[in-house]
Amino acid sequence: NGAHILGLKTGLLFMVEILPLLFVSFLVAGLIQVMVPQEIISRWIGEESGTKGILLAAVAGFLIPGGPYVVLPILAGLLQQGISIGSAMAFYTAKFLCGLTRLPIEFSILGWEFIIIRIVITSIIPILTGIIAEKFFGGFF
Repeated sequence: NGAHILGLKTGLLFMVEILPLLFVSFLVAGLIQVMVPQEIISRWIGEESGTKGILLAAVAGFLIPGGPYVVLPILAGLLQQGISIGSAMAFYTAKFLCGLTRLPIEFSILGWEFIIIRIVITSIIPILTGIIAEKFFGGFF
């Protein structure tokens, strides 16, 4: 019935759309490793940064654009550079729970009241996630 051909075509089209995003995100991840000294990562969002690093990583996660194809390679690069597990978890959780890029569509569909309540409630979760991860798994990576 040709469903497998349609599936292959759909998969190839999806791959063509995603490849540029993957390329750029891996490029950025590589640039972070080369251009940002490990000491800076360590000081700002590494083990020695403590709660300040977790807060900073949560804000960065909230602000960074892009979906998982963009964010995951960047986070992998940061992990290799010495980001703490608490900061990594705060960054990741903030991105996918509170991400700034969803605000325009949420506003147009749900309104400001809903957005304010969602942000107030969900902005606490990445910070708590980071603190808990650091307490129980700090030094794990």
